[in-house]
Amino acid sequence: MLLVHRFLRDRSGATAIEYSLIAALMAAAIITSLGTFGDSLKAAFANIGTKLGAATK
Repeated sequence: MLLVHRFLRDRSGATAIEYSLIAALMAAAIITSLGTFGDSLKAAFANIGTKLGAATK
């Protein structure tokens, strides 16, 4: 009975679940934003690469 009572009072598992939910939401937000802004990011980095290539010649 003491083991069951101690198990019911333990909240460390709930904290781990909360952190994993936050991490999952952050990952979903990052994936969504990369999907939305992916083409413009690719173009920006290509432009930077072109300028750096021209500056080193």
